[in-house]
Amino acid sequence: MTKCAELANLIGNINAGGGGVNRNVIINGAMNVAQRGTSFTVTNEFGLDRWFCRENTDGALTFSQDSTSPDGFSKSLKVNVDTADSSIGSSQFAYLAQRIEGFNIETFAFGSSSAKTIVLSFYVRCSVTGKFGGAITNGGNDNRSFAFTYDVNSANTWERKSVTIVGDTTGTWNIDNSQEMAVFWSLGAGSGLKKGEGSWDATASVQSASEAGVELIGNASATWFITGVQLEVGQNPTSFEHINNFGEELARCQRYYAEKELHQSYMDSDANTAQYLGYDLPVTQRADGTGSVITQVVYWSGGSPTNVSASVYPKTDHIRITTSGLTSGRGIVSGRIASDAEL
Repeated sequence: MTKCAELANLIGNINAGGGGVNRNVIINGAMNVAQRGTSFTVTNEFGLDRWFCRENTDGALTFSQDSTSPDGFSKSLKVNVDTADSSIGSSQFAYLAQRIEGFNIETFAFGSSSAKTIVLSFYVRCSVTGKFGGAITNGGNDNRSFAFTYDVNSANTWERKSVTIVGDTTGTWNIDNSQEMAVFWSLGAGSGLKKGEGSWDATASVQSASEAGVELIGNASATWFITGVQLEVGQNPTSFEHINNFGEELARCQRYYAEKELHQSYMDSDANTAQYLGYDLPVTQRADGTGSVITQVVYWSGGSPTNVSASVYPKTDHIRITTSGLTSGRGIVSGRIASDAEL
């Protein structure tokens, strides 16, 4: 696309109710942030920040952060088919998705007569060619869905795809901190999870389009990469909105998941007495999270480090932990904990 055409699209999208900056509601669309790690066996889990991958087929997938990427990007998310399932049951599935907070889709005005057209764009590279499927749904309510397709024309070649989605004037799209939209890229979907592409209706639990002819998980050793994912108001896609400051993109991710290094010195007057420690989170999270210990919490008190018991209690702006199994005297607690407030 020429610069003049790109500018015309951006102006057209602004006139359609979009914006010139902060127009992308997808977080970590360039796949740069990976707080949890960079490689995962797919079952039912988040991997790269904000990206959720799930499968319940008879096959097996791994997904990872990868340096294979189109010009202008340094990272992508890679899916690899470790074990193929060429006969997917009607209710079986595998997908990559991002769940979107209600506050972030307020400008879409979905569920009203003023609902705006939106456009999804992304770069994809796949070892298998053909027509693939996906869907957009109203998240937690799961009673509005729009199925779409996209074509992979050349194997192992980066291609940019876009899908225009007419605004949904019906349904419930709450503007709050809960899940109000989900975008799915199907990696394999049974017939019970598909519907016809191109329109909104009340079909529930949709992940792909009936017109999609390729199920990635049916192809042994197949690879599929994605990056540069953008969802914005407008008729046509604009260039991907890069976040120039990595810390800013990390902070957007930490609203949903954040890890914290412990390093606190204090006086423990009695051995094995529970201690209560507080740590500020780097950003205010969407809601009170679920706490976990990422690396063992240890205690130094003039000798070798001792593993201690730790319980984590997150709030939106801080984490409180309790520890026991300490020794008397001044010491330092160290470890890594997390607060998970994902949708």
